[in-house]
Amino acid sequence: MIRFVVSPDRVLVPDLGARLPGRGIWLSAVGDVVETARTRGGFARAARGPVSVPQDLLSGLQVALLRRIGEQLGLARRAGQAVAGYTKAREWLERGRASLVVQAADGSVEERQRLLGGWTGPVVAPLEAAALGGIFGRDHAVHVAVAPGQLAERIRLESERLAGLRTPPGELNAGDRGRAGRSKVQAGR
Repeated sequence: MIRFVVSPDRVLVPDLGARLPGRGIWLSAVGDVVETARTRGGFARAARGPVSVPQDLLSGLQVALLRRIGEQLGLARRAGQAVAGYTKAREWLERGRASLVVQAADGSVEERQRLLGGWTGPVVAPLEAAALGGIFGRDHAVHVAVAPGQLAERIRLESERLAGLRTPPGELNAGDRGRAGRSKVQAGR
């Protein structure tokens, strides 16, 4: 779910951290749902009045989530809670030090599978190799292991939200379709 608030000048503002003051409008983190609410007046109904909704809301949300994921990975790296590279990531997986694996979205499928080698924990792929590498001071990185903790959980959550927003129309599975249908737009605190 993604929270939105309405500013004093009646402009819709995404509240990805769910910390801004005001009455929240909660929306499923699914691209179809966001676009439908934007084009069919769902935000105005939930806000009980006219609301100015940006035309590029969906792309703006994706950019903001990518930035948040990069920031969280940077914090994890500086705190010693994340390592990049096949050898280091594999070592963390084998020793049980990792609770999350972040892989480059444009990395080789075979290479990504080779790293996992039976590991059953969560795996996300929100960033491309160049962006992932930039966080770790490299030209590119395909594999990152993240230690257990709040940073790993935030990275996983933000990556799942981003994946939902990137889902092409009509490709929701039955479970996602049910959640999206039940929670399209909800207003509340």
